[in-house]
Amino acid sequence: MSQYLLRRVLIAIPTLLVISFVIYAILALAPGDPLAQFAANPAVPPAVRENIRHVMGLDQPWYIRYFKWLVALAQGQWGYSFAAKIPVTKLIQQRLPQTLWVVGIAYLVAILIAIPIGILSAVKQYSVFDQLATTFAFIGFSVPTFFTGLLFLLIFSYKLRWFPSIYSSTLRVHDAASFGRQLKQIALPIAVLALNGAADITRFMRSSMLDNLPQDYVRTARAKGLGEQVVIARHVLRNSLIPVVTLIALGIPTIFAGAIITEQIFRVNGLGALLINSVLTSDTPVVMALTFIFAILVVFFNLVADILYGFLDPRIRYS
Repeated sequence: MSQYLLRRVLIAIPTLLVISFVIYAILALAPGDPLAQFAANPAVPPAVRENIRHVMGLDQPWYIRYFKWLVALAQGQWGYSFAAKIPVTKLIQQRLPQTLWVVGIAYLVAILIAIPIGILSAVKQYSVFDQLATTFAFIGFSVPTFFTGLLFLLIFSYKLRWFPSIYSSTLRVHDAASFGRQLKQIALPIAVLALNGAADITRFMRSSMLDNLPQDYVRTARAKGLGEQVVIARHVLRNSLIPVVTLIALGIPTIFAGAIITEQIFRVNGLGALLINSVLTSDTPVVMALTFIFAILVVFFNLVADILYGFLDPRIRYS
């Protein structure tokens, strides 16, 4: 196992370097100017604009800027935001709690809902429950989040007035009343994201269970006199979780990337909204940091998924 992990880490390093180079090149060659706000302001003299460009290093070729960014990254620095004029790490730290509150909880709710539904749907195949679960999964998977988000806003915020329509990032939880307001304002975005995520996981869980239920080892376990619940929980579920673990592990990085569309609809001031604003303002350091962090998380959770395979399936060895 240690040799396998070492090989994967050694492969991950050049992979991430190539990814960072490609991302930086695309951002550098894309249209847009971080100093457009100064160019549109006639009160700022050209000499001042050029001096600002020199201080920010924008007068240098993009590959030199990439090399300097790589050196700074090796020192644990992500640079400064062109728009906010603060370190990128501080900007991400400000937005990360909102994203974790909404997207993280929604992903956890989706997993807790989807796995039991997928198991029961496969065990009770073609039953009324299975038909309802399959319909729910196809609707949740097919309908885009911007549609369900707007629909939930119209019904629960504007018609019924049960929940607020806009997320307040200034709310601080310090007592039961503020905690209740926090729950109410995150309820709709969590419902939208959980519906979409649970539908996808449910389909995978049901399909994987149906693939394993007719297997010989399941019939052998039943022939030994084991109860149906023991057969499902101890034998079928463990093998059925292997493809689902891949789906769940690769979905975790999306938590830190933020739900871009949903955050825009509910005005959640998270990482998704930060990424959109940074792209629009050509704030290269912020866009580079967010996309590269996402790439690191994808590579890391790929490795986590591979390690979990060995625990779920004893036949898998990494020697």
